[in-house]
Amino acid sequence: MSIDALRELIPAYGKDISLNLSSLANETVLNDQQKWGCLVASAHAIGVPAVVRAIETAASEKLSPEALNAAKAAAAIMGMNNIYYRSLHLMKNHEYTTLPAKLRMNVIGNPGVEKLDFELWSTAVSAINGCGACLDAHEGELRKHGVPNTHVQAALRIGAVVHAASRIIASEEALKG
Repeated sequence: MSIDALRELIPAYGKDISLNLSSLANETVLNDQQKWGCLVASAHAIGVPAVVRAIETAASEKLSPEALNAAKAAAAIMGMNNIYYRSLHLMKNHEYTTLPAKLRMNVIGNPGVEKLDFELWSTAVSAINGCGACLDAHEGELRKHGVPNTHVQAALRIGAVVHAASRIIASEEALKG
């Protein structure tokens, strides 16, 4: 399945989302690894089967096996971290922030791809999962290394559009079931 095939699953009421999906798949602010890694990480973060299949199929032509694996790892590790750190951020008792997390996060230090690409992917997933603490941490790393705001914005836009497309497709599949 391709991005175009995925777009065909989006009904008329989601036309803006479909058009945005097409635009983002063709945008040039990010390089192919950054863009397709964000798309894959975002799809895996949400987990709607048709979306995961379509995006992975399209990305397999653009990403090395290592990059594809790293994008999935970004979704996996942020799935854990976003819940943990968002909880710490929301809790009134700030003592928890002083305790060691005691969670394995080795992939963040050695993702198997360019570290800044992994940070972009983690930013997109953190936006999807609504973790302000992780968004600030990953955006801070990107800023520290001179990544332009337009790159961060592109990652956020990808996460937002993949999320919307996934919700539409999941809703339409629920109506069929």
